[in-house]
Amino acid sequence: MKELLQSHLKSAVETYLSQQDIAIDKLPAIEVDHAKDARHGDFASNIAMVLAKPVSKPPRDIAAGIIDCLSQIAILDKCEIAGPGFINFFLSKDAYYQVIPEIFNSSENYGRSNEGGSTKVLLEFVSSNPTGPIHIGHGRGAAYGSVLAKLLAASGYDVTREYYVNDYGRQMDILSISVWLRYLDMQDEHDLPFPQNAYHGQYIRDIAATIYKDKNDLPQPDTGELHAIINGHAEEDKKLDEIISLAKTTLGDNYHKVFFSHALEDILAGIKKDLAEFGVEFDNWFSERSLITRQKVADCIAALKASGDIYEKDQAKWFRSTSYGDEKDRVVVRKNGQTTYFASDIAYHVDKYNRGFDEIINIWGADHHGYISRVRGALKASGKDPDQLKILLVQFATLYIGEEKLQMSTRSGDYVTLEQLREEVGNNATRFFYVMRKAEQHLDFDLELAKSESNANPVYYIQYAHARICSVFKQMQERGMAFNKDMGLDSLSLLVEETELALVKAITRYPEIIAQAARNHEPHQLSFFLRELANDFHGYYNSCQFLVEDERLCQARLCLISATRQVIKNGLDILGVTAPEEM
Repeated sequence: MKELLQSHLKSAVETYLSQQDIAIDKLPAIEVDHAKDARHGDFASNIAMVLAKPVSKPPRDIAAGIIDCLSQIAILDKCEIAGPGFINFFLSKDAYYQVIPEIFNSSENYGRSNEGGSTKVLLEFVSSNPTGPIHIGHGRGAAYGSVLAKLLAASGYDVTREYYVNDYGRQMDILSISVWLRYLDMQDEHDLPFPQNAYHGQYIRDIAATIYKDKNDLPQPDTGELHAIINGHAEEDKKLDEIISLAKTTLGDNYHKVFFSHALEDILAGIKKDLAEFGVEFDNWFSERSLITRQKVADCIAALKASGDIYEKDQAKWFRSTSYGDEKDRVVVRKNGQTTYFASDIAYHVDKYNRGFDEIINIWGADHHGYISRVRGALKASGKDPDQLKILLVQFATLYIGEEKLQMSTRSGDYVTLEQLREEVGNNATRFFYVMRKAEQHLDFDLELAKSESNANPVYYIQYAHARICSVFKQMQERGMAFNKDMGLDSLSLLVEETELALVKAITRYPEIIAQAARNHEPHQLSFFLRELANDFHGYYNSCQFLVEDERLCQARLCLISATRQVIKNGLDILGVTAPEEM
């Protein structure tokens, strides 16, 4: 409805300017907003005040002229001039009633549009290191990215969902030696203390046990040397580097073939399973190692060195990140010859651009904020337009059980996995709670609220609205009545109660909400809308009877709640939440 009014208003402005023989270089954007107070109409626009300077006339005079050019528009009941020159629009009831047959005709496609014009978008999200299970912190980015992808697709964008697998580098080596040390624990003669900065957690023991079951005769390290490293006085990270070196020397090919590969495959399989069960899908699982093996990292480093953006110092190679707004230069090749994560990230982002996407969106955790400038700088140095990359930050999620705040650490193994959370509250509540706040806002996940079957629980409240509508149609059948959609659509003018008019107006906003949420990358807008829509329906349910004796009124009301049910279902589908028929 908003877009239709904007179109009529634009035509009226053009007609007014033509009638006044006024020529301006460029017609300003026609802004129409929902009125904050119903007494001031349904919509309002400040276009008359925007035109005052180029037209050289008082805003109220311009508003009056524009209103004259709108006099024949059927969707308008009346227009009023307010304050210094605002135009308030009061839509006719018939204009709102039109949405109900539109919803019946469009069904599950109601709210979808081609606003994106098939723009090719690469959306990368989650991309958690495969060093442990997906935990509740990762879950928020997973839900946010999944819903954003659906919103973009519903708005006509061609979306590719991608997960970047960090399967190369030091963290994977730490994971590998963590499994190796637990493997050695299973042999009584070692009795090794476990390094503080290695990966703890039962899953490490489980992977080691699986390897030990099949391969319990692998080459053994010098126990004395290993004890000396772990019990030594070196810094913890230095100890890990020495253990990694010892493991590679001791195991040879078995280091990668057994410990590295088994740990990666086991954890990545678990991540894929968790996300699939959570309703999060990916088109591509992009391997960081592939950038190494295909020489993509080496090629990027060579190109940046040739352009003067990489220099050597202290036997390492550095990217001149300060030349592009970063606080300091960054190492891309360590003095031991190993490339850094940043070097891989440069190659990965250049590869994204080279794949021909129109827009590239990264969803990162808020702790990556400082990483943005150096990635943009590397892209600019590589001859890419950094403005083509959109980085969306997702704040942390904290789980509360009553008053208790749960602490999390992947290294120590003290965290709540996404699987555990889903088992506790279910997929529906988990997904909804993750996206019901702005992504950049911190989220306190209230476990008790998410599990409650009360109106205070927003997902329950919305699902209950859908189930209530289904129950009305079930009661209708039990009474031997039939739904006559044609009669109902012909009788929509009978819907004159305040609560039903509020509900009609609410469902007309759904396409606008989808477009705005996609355009602004804000899934929470849809969550808020569905909560308000459910509230409007429950108010209607409590104030009016649907299965009344007046058949035409009955059928009109059944049409309205049927359309409302479709909108709720469409919205919940995008959120990845089910729409139950009974509760």
